[in-house]
Amino acid sequence: MIIVVFVVLLLVGVPIALTLGLTAVAYILLTDNFLLFFSLPQQLFGGLERYGLLAIPLFILAGELMNEGGITRRLIAFAGIFVGGLKGGLAYINLISNMMMASIVGSGTAQIAIMSRAMVPEMTRAGYAPEFAAATTAAGGLLSPIIPPSMLFVIFGVLAQIGIGDLFVAGIIPGLLMASGFLVAITILGFKYNYPSGRWYSREEVISHLISGLPASLVPIVIIGGILLGIATPTESAALASVAALVIGRYVYRDLDFSHLPAVLLRTVRTSAMVLFLVGAANVFGWVIIFEQVPQSIAAWLTGLTESAFVFLLLVSLFMLVVGMVIDGIAALILVVPILLPVAQSVYGISPYHFGVIVCINVVLGLLTPPVGAGLFVASSAAKVSPGKLFIALLPFLLTTLIVLVIISWQPAIVSAFIE
Repeated sequence: MIIVVFVVLLLVGVPIALTLGLTAVAYILLTDNFLLFFSLPQQLFGGLERYGLLAIPLFILAGELMNEGGITRRLIAFAGIFVGGLKGGLAYINLISNMMMASIVGSGTAQIAIMSRAMVPEMTRAGYAPEFAAATTAAGGLLSPIIPPSMLFVIFGVLAQIGIGDLFVAGIIPGLLMASGFLVAITILGFKYNYPSGRWYSREEVISHLISGLPASLVPIVIIGGILLGIATPTESAALASVAALVIGRYVYRDLDFSHLPAVLLRTVRTSAMVLFLVGAANVFGWVIIFEQVPQSIAAWLTGLTESAFVFLLLVSLFMLVVGMVIDGIAALILVVPILLPVAQSVYGISPYHFGVIVCINVVLGLLTPPVGAGLFVASSAAKVSPGKLFIALLPFLLTTLIVLVIISWQPAIVSAFIE
């Protein structure tokens, strides 16, 4: 009956955060456990009383400041130094710029929106098919929640109660594998459809773009370097990155005016409030799931299917793909982790870092799969192509991501290579 309530609320368009909370309330009413109402507020606010969650508004603020400070166009020009003259050069520039932005923005949907405005019109004018231009941009957005800093990793780290810094490090190689696979896909498609070659910059342009782009690279260096060297926690690194973005945008590039700050802070507050309210509501829902011993029931069912950790992870990927098609990414993560993580650890001995990277990649795929696929519709709107055509153009990139998922499910050492 609880499942029916959950599905009905989703189908009628109730926001996922309210759906999670109302489903928990329905459970209490249907089971006559009215005493649980006294614990409900505690569970709601208890889900937010975690230090690691402070990183979310700070990373969002850093991304907003970087965008407002004119970073995007400089990163695009910077990427052109290395790949601009190749066949399909603008597609390579698009992807590499997305990689650089991924280490700043941390949100796939936000990155797709930002890069679509910058790259899709430029690629279309240069002779690329609009659906390919949008697909390349959207595929680059898949990297944002995997290459650190990642909002998904912060939320997973809080839910799993593991080191967020180590989780960031665990995502580096899988993110690079995905990016490499996308570059190969662009190369093959470029020759198949004879996409236009770009032009190499002159020496003067190279020097100019190099000097202009180097300050932008300081922000991801502050974030990752602080964590890897043990100088700062992810939350402290996010705060330092926000300060660096403010200084660079205001005093180096001079694109950021202090009069822009109220709008930047308002966007940060709105985005953070939506994410954190979702976390709190999901904590209530997870409390009900644990109260009903759902993880134990699923563990018993899965162990009857397979004793292989690899097969279990493939089943998780299949399940997450289906969930991601109908539920928003962060909501899917918050919904699934309390159920499946205990099974992965206790039954199959899977590292939470390994499990976290696989689940987060699957969640990211939901950005570009119908019917929910927020990233799919953002890119579709920017390129003025139908979501169906865009989805077909995205298939090589989605297939590449699935191959990477199988590889890291099979070889956990890829994820744990840099974790002590």
